[in-house]
Amino acid sequence: MGNESLAFLKKIIKSYRKRLLFTLHAVKQMDLPERLITSKEVRSVIEQKEVLEYYLDDPRGASCLMRGKTDQNRIIHVLCSPKIEALVIVTAYVPYPEEWKENFRVRR
Repeated sequence: MGNESLAFLKKIIKSYRKRLLFTLHAVKQMDLPERLITSKEVRSVIEQKEVLEYYLDDPRGASCLMRGKTDQNRIIHVLCSPKIEALVIVTAYVPYPEEWKENFRVRR
């Protein structure tokens, strides 16, 4: 992990410790019947600190895609963006096997 990536992960954790802010899009995606992702599961993913992709130059604000495994052994991806007042959860989803390889760590 490069210095820039490590610094960004520190921002994520700092924002996370303040509070989580879920976008409407995230809530809708998490509430889909085939997903039913809880805020506890999202917290678990963030606490595992596994970043798959960084989007540091995103015009909407720097963000990253994180991966984690829940207590039920379910893999979840969380797209989040650290802000001064909170960690914004942009979306959360269960990745599709046809889109990911290497245990849902690398895009096909």
